[in-house]
Amino acid sequence: MRRTAASVDARTPADRDRAVDGLRALALLAVPAGHWLVGGFTLDADGGLHNVSPLSALGGLAPLSWFLQLLGIFFLVGGYASVLSYRRARERGGSTGGWLRGRVARLGRPVLGVTAVWALLIPLLSLLGVPGDSLRTGSTLVIQPLWFVGVYTVITALTPLCVRAAERLGAWSAAPLLAGVAAVDFLRYGPYAEAMPSWLSVLNILPGWLFAYQLGVCWGEKRLGRRGAWLLLLGGTALFAVLLLAFHYPASMVGVPGEARTNSHPPSLLVLALAAAQSGAAILLRDRIGALLRGPLLWAPVVVINLSAMTILCWHQTAMFATALTGAQSGAVPGLTTAPDSLAWMAARAAWLPLFALLLVGIGRYAHRFERPWGAGTRTTRLRRAAAGLLAAGFAVFALGLA
Repeated sequence: MRRTAASVDARTPADRDRAVDGLRALALLAVPAGHWLVGGFTLDADGGLHNVSPLSALGGLAPLSWFLQLLGIFFLVGGYASVLSYRRARERGGSTGGWLRGRVARLGRPVLGVTAVWALLIPLLSLLGVPGDSLRTGSTLVIQPLWFVGVYTVITALTPLCVRAAERLGAWSAAPLLAGVAAVDFLRYGPYAEAMPSWLSVLNILPGWLFAYQLGVCWGEKRLGRRGAWLLLLGGTALFAVLLLAFHYPASMVGVPGEARTNSHPPSLLVLALAAAQSGAAILLRDRIGALLRGPLLWAPVVVINLSAMTILCWHQTAMFATALTGAQSGAVPGLTTAPDSLAWMAARAAWLPLFALLLVGIGRYAHRFERPWGAGTRTTRLRRAAAGLLAAGFAVFALGLA
């Protein structure tokens, strides 16, 4: 391990920003960790698996979501990395369209891969006797994290506009996004809530997730430094506390079944307050994180995680579902197929996490190929792409309940 880590460290360019890579790796790992901890299952009389969240019965666990909801960090480093990549592409004479096509392809290939594979798995598992309810549950789990890819793709396409906004207004260019979300929240939850249409919350999707990305662009453009980071940390923390204590926002950063209000889908002002505090802390800790990751044994896992980012995002739910589906053959298995209604369940689920991780590593050995660039546009390559697209579309129809 030491030799491998030393080799990875030696091949790392001297100007590589290890702190940003470390922050991205941390945010990436928080996604499977969060889903694995709140992704409970129950068995029906026919042996079918159904999704259920422990947060419904264990509301006291909600503060845990404050530390596992790191999408603010992910969008922050995404904006930082995108603006640097965009600047390099433009300096080399590349077009904005060419740069964007490359970014979209990197995001789209793994999504196409996982959905195409699942389109083949569904009829096979059905023939093997897996209940239809279990197949729909598994499909829902696969679709669940993929919304992020769509949102991130749209936001990435706005990078040139984000750069121009940062050049004109600096870090204050993120303020209108915060104000927009606050206005929609006021209409949704204020004195006029009953008169508001149900679709109004959709207006928060783009500005809600663009907020931290814009901060990342400003950071990359050197328009956001330590002074601004302190303002983000202190202001975000204060706003977070006020929203929780005075305006009674839900404490959980993820949706809780049965609750009328949710913070994340679409993002509420509480999500932006948390993202602001996290972004400020990340910028302030950048130098310390970078120094820590000078150690080869810590740096090597960060490299592996970043190289497998989309594989982790696309396949971690499959690893959990495969374990639960296997366990369902034995009936009620604590922490796996039993109701998540006690701290004992949480302890049992924690014991399953290493197995989920090990299975994800095994899946990743084969699924990682979907992150590689496609070959030249030969006839065979075009046919494979078309077949994958049709399979992915078929899976989407099934997973979204359209068939």
